[in-house]
Amino acid sequence: MLILPAPRAVILCLGLQLLFWLCLAPQVEAQAVVPGLAGDHALSEAQVGELLIVELRCAACHEGISASAATVPPAPRLDEASWRISPEYLKAFILDPAGSHPGAKMPDVLARFDPRVREDAAAAIPAYLSVLAKQQGAGPGSVFEREPVDAARVARGRKLFHAVGCIACHALSGNSPSVNAAGELPDSAGAAVGLGHVASKYSLASLSDFLFQPLRVRPAGRMPDMGLSRVEAEDVANYLLAEVSMTEDSDPVDLELAELGGALLQKLSCVSCHDLQGLSAPAPVTKGRNLDPTGGCLSEDSKKTPRYQMSAAQRAALRAALVAEPEEVSDAARIDQTLTSFNCIACHVRGEHGGVSLELAPYFGTSEPELGDAARIPPPLTLAGAKLNLEWMQRVLFDGEKVRPFMDTRMPQFGEANLAHLPALFESVDHLDPLVPLGFDGDEERRAARDGARKLLGTTGLACVACHNFNGKETVGFKGIDLVTSHERLKFSWFKRFVVDPQEYRPGVVMPESWSGGIAAHTEILGGDTDKQISAIWDYLSLGRSARDPQGLSSVSQELVVGDRTRTYRGRSQIAGFRGIAVGYPGGLSYAFDANNGTLSGIWRGRFVSARWDGQGAGGFNPSSRPIRLAQDLSFYKLKGPDDPWPLKPVMDEENPVNPDPQYPRNRGYRFRGYHLDQARTPTFMYSFGKLDVTDKCEPILEGERPVLRRSLSITASDPETIWFRALTGEVQALGPRAFKTGELELRLERAGEHRLPFGETVLRSFGEEDPQLELLIQLIIPRGTSKWRIDYELLR
Repeated sequence: MLILPAPRAVILCLGLQLLFWLCLAPQVEAQAVVPGLAGDHALSEAQVGELLIVELRCAACHEGISASAATVPPAPRLDEASWRISPEYLKAFILDPAGSHPGAKMPDVLARFDPRVREDAAAAIPAYLSVLAKQQGAGPGSVFEREPVDAARVARGRKLFHAVGCIACHALSGNSPSVNAAGELPDSAGAAVGLGHVASKYSLASLSDFLFQPLRVRPAGRMPDMGLSRVEAEDVANYLLAEVSMTEDSDPVDLELAELGGALLQKLSCVSCHDLQGLSAPAPVTKGRNLDPTGGCLSEDSKKTPRYQMSAAQRAALRAALVAEPEEVSDAARIDQTLTSFNCIACHVRGEHGGVSLELAPYFGTSEPELGDAARIPPPLTLAGAKLNLEWMQRVLFDGEKVRPFMDTRMPQFGEANLAHLPALFESVDHLDPLVPLGFDGDEERRAARDGARKLLGTTGLACVACHNFNGKETVGFKGIDLVTSHERLKFSWFKRFVVDPQEYRPGVVMPESWSGGIAAHTEILGGDTDKQISAIWDYLSLGRSARDPQGLSSVSQELVVGDRTRTYRGRSQIAGFRGIAVGYPGGLSYAFDANNGTLSGIWRGRFVSARWDGQGAGGFNPSSRPIRLAQDLSFYKLKGPDDPWPLKPVMDEENPVNPDPQYPRNRGYRFRGYHLDQARTPTFMYSFGKLDVTDKCEPILEGERPVLRRSLSITASDPETIWFRALTGEVQALGPRAFKTGELELRLERAGEHRLPFGETVLRSFGEEDPQLELLIQLIIPRGTSKWRIDYELLR
């Protein structure tokens, strides 16, 4: 055989552990686990069946069977399986998915074959995947290797696992059950996605990599991205693998066996669900919904079809769906199905359903306990479409935008491809009778209204800033949601109703009734007119970052110093926008990155930054030395041609405070994916443009007289593509084919790595009508796979 058996002692240890927990844990009927179905959902039996049709990917073989989904959720990627998954586990899982991973959605495709054929197939498929990984250069390595667990990191991993939200779907952590504060196993444990198989499946490296970017391996989003940093992902991986430490070797791959594995992947219709390069999916087995509800995969003793883990209730639900009269799925029903599919209802209430269970409530924490449950329990989704602006919902769901840094539980990222429909559905279904803010005519009336609003929010008025941060400045008391975000997040019709009657729209929220019964508490401000006061506050908050601080709010400016390691600080900044990131290196070189637009926006040498307070929060920062300013518009874009104008970011000021294009970067294909730090604490930014995935890391070169910031870009493309890079703006001069300069810096661009494809065009042209400048555009020819680029910024002063 190609795969060596695990040591007997380890197998015995795992067996005893498994027996122990089976005796301890509540016994449940074997079934494919969809966590949301165990929660307080709103689905009928037939709707549960429709959801199972989607979750079990029935439409991969039975075209047109789903009444609620046009596409099949993508199955996990297998091109990296040979280094991500233990060979022993992979073989065991192919032989018996239910036995290796109770609750797995994958069927037993070998159930109808005799034991010898099953053994051969279970060895051949991993062999093929190993060859495939080597051919594609997939993953950090091509061979599975175990490493010892770092005992010092296990406690940190356990704390993270139970704090950030993993517990909402995984009631079992590692090979041990997660218990509540009373030491009891949650009642929902039997319906959660078990983790008892994880220690035998993953290595420390492969599990860490998966937890850091789960959507890359499982694009269907049922295992979401929890926003873990590299270090946090490694901590959680150490915790989940704490009970097993062993070595495991792999034999050289038998190429004939691998060839058989490729043939089996097609023969067994594995490629109907799993996308594998070079293998094509077979034609659908059936078309339409005219199926025998008691035959095929729904038969309990079929000898000819894949065998799924299904309980009697699940089979009944699938049969109910198949015999139900076809009808158009309403927008409200699509919302209910989506929230159940992705288990949003484990954390969020919508209407009479969902919400954190009593068993799991102790795991939801906060750094501001005085603010009550609203500071630790995720907000309700009741009337979400009437409450939140469409653009804000998209930013929360797809860009990781957040306004509750005090909440331990993190909002998962399920992937835009999976939830792109949800914001529009909320808007379609959720309604309140419209309310319109009062207008203020003329500069004098508007100025009086804004002065009144400023006083109302301040400490001599309603003292809102006693509990809420404002414009990135922390209050000296509670650290509630930043008030400046209200206008971009909320709709006025919901905002007014909420401030008048907070308990009606967020029961239990720690917020006073400042207009109890619609009557103003401060009659001396704006004539005590409730409508005028609330409208004035709304207008004042519409100023966004340009709004003057309310009375009684103070900020502390502090100089941040770089020590012997790279320092990274996040916050608002004039040089890098509202999602600015400043990076300072030992030796005095620093730069700013605009994460909202994916742009390196400034470079300077000397002192690092001054911030309003120390920390990694949303406080503002400014370079402490004079920076070289670069453009803050998008850096990469797919122009139609060299004459096509570059898309410039919207300009806002006090006269035009409302952003005319709030989705400027998103509408042009840009998505920020976060960053991770290496051992020197140097960040690597991750973002995408359309179908291109980019990693972006800068390092200082301080050997010569003039410092150089070396920027290394790694661009991964599924297909060849051509994009444009806007390298410089201002008084730009060409020094050579790929060398240019302004009065303050020199830029050099070259390819790195193995690819030697030619560059495209270089265009130096004028832009802007009122104040014309030059912009340098360089065409980049991106091959399939990963290409590397190097940009040197040499400072001339």
